[in-house]
Amino acid sequence: MPTVDDILEQVGEFGRFQKQTFLALCLLSAAFAPIYVGIVFLAFTPDHRCRSPGAAELSRRCGWSLAEELNYTVPGAGAAGEAFPRQCRGYEVDWNHSALGCVEPLAGLAANRSHLPLGPCRHGWVYDTPGSSIVTEFNLVCDDSWKVDLFQSCVNLGFFLGSLGVGYIADRFGRKLCLLATTLMSTVLGVLMAVAPDYTSLLLFRLLQGLVSKGSWTSGYILITEFVGLGYRRTVAILYQTAFTGGLVLLSGVAYAIPHWRWLQLAISLPTFLFLLYYWCVPESPRWLLSQKRNAQVVKILDHIAQKNGKLPLTDLKMLFLEEDVTEKLRPSFADLFVTPQLRKHTFILMYLWFTSSVLYQGLIMHVGATGANLYLDFFYSALVEFPAAFIILATTDRFGLIRPSAASNLMAGAACFAMIFISHDLRWLSITVACVGRMGITIVFQMVCLVSAELYPTFIRNLGVMVCSSLCDLGGVITPFVVFRLMDIWQGLPLTLFAVLGLVAGGVTLLLPETKGVTLPETIQDAENLGRMAKPKENMIYLQIRTSERAGT
Repeated sequence: MPTVDDILEQVGEFGRFQKQTFLALCLLSAAFAPIYVGIVFLAFTPDHRCRSPGAAELSRRCGWSLAEELNYTVPGAGAAGEAFPRQCRGYEVDWNHSALGCVEPLAGLAANRSHLPLGPCRHGWVYDTPGSSIVTEFNLVCDDSWKVDLFQSCVNLGFFLGSLGVGYIADRFGRKLCLLATTLMSTVLGVLMAVAPDYTSLLLFRLLQGLVSKGSWTSGYILITEFVGLGYRRTVAILYQTAFTGGLVLLSGVAYAIPHWRWLQLAISLPTFLFLLYYWCVPESPRWLLSQKRNAQVVKILDHIAQKNGKLPLTDLKMLFLEEDVTEKLRPSFADLFVTPQLRKHTFILMYLWFTSSVLYQGLIMHVGATGANLYLDFFYSALVEFPAAFIILATTDRFGLIRPSAASNLMAGAACFAMIFISHDLRWLSITVACVGRMGITIVFQMVCLVSAELYPTFIRNLGVMVCSSLCDLGGVITPFVVFRLMDIWQGLPLTLFAVLGLVAGGVTLLLPETKGVTLPETIQDAENLGRMAKPKENMIYLQIRTSERAGT
């Protein structure tokens, strides 16, 4: 009896229909990039200093240049270990005092300006930037700088919580419904962020957007991998994730052209309303419909795919059944991820791999820090580093599969982190080069673990499995900033030591997963349990009985 992949071979594994659907969903993947890392531009922190109306008036009266005003009125760098005194504190003097001259105005108050008292910025701050960000608008600096971290943690918390619910919705009510609903909600919340009147409401909209936006991206990923045949499944999955990198590159250009955060937020949110057109151009997944025993819709969609691909229609698709006693629709449940020994093992390993990937990926970026003065170019170059990962995956998976390259990439990332511990601070170029090698390795792992997750779970819990496991990635995103900076306070190399251990262990446990190269997607729990075994039993498989129309004249 033919499987779903056998049917796709007849109607077209990657024909015109799949190509159009793939390109449409890639736009969705690219649009997710500003949500995931848009904080880089929405919440950038420019150089700033205390606003002092009296000092500004004295500067105007004396005709000082900006350099002279900064020299005369802004405190110096301060003692070692003191937190940004020139940005967060100002001289406690009366700048309207008539005794203050235009040359060294503070000389008459103290022989050494370091002896003058300093106080908090009572009149706000002056920001050295032509644009704006949530930092400059809501003054999220100095004692309130932690609110920027909270802003990013909220979206990751939203990803985490949403992963637990949206995955169930996609498996219970369908990939298409989940995709459309989450896309609409994410777009509306993105627009609301652009018009948020205060920081509290902005934080709330950010959290809610995190709850739904990742579900939209994941539903698109699952849809495209279920539409194509076995021979193209991995390629489109990898390229779908590469579209996210394309979104990163485009984001740097859009942010450069629109330096004001509210207009930038609108520019990245409003176009996503167009994704609602997917209602007419993207059908429901036949695999999901098959698992729900909605046979009539399966026939209709497969006939549509065959017609678009120029293939013979399926004229007699009669019967769809589960052998033995499986007579009801399969309902996804969280417990199904742990119901058999193999599924339990796969779920725990995948959870660890998702968590490790997030910690190493974000941790390496945080540890290296900004190495240049141009925010837009730095972001652009760092995004370009991720493109070669896709080509490496495409070049290796057909020959070696997914498991061994993924294990090797984890080991490479862990080894790079370990090597960075011993590189001198004077060899900055070498440290950055090794860090890029580590980032390349963990980027490869990120893309591969997403593909492995989709291939190890049966159809009716596939979306749920991917969402639950990837929720550990979001948990890693929530805690990584705090873990990194706390450990760096103890010793600069301590975070790298942790990254090295996590990466090396991940490389070892990856080898415990079964290779899925050349294996059809599992349709039932028994199929998933039998992955990696030499002989695959026939029971509990989902079958399609078909008869294609014969060509005229043959």
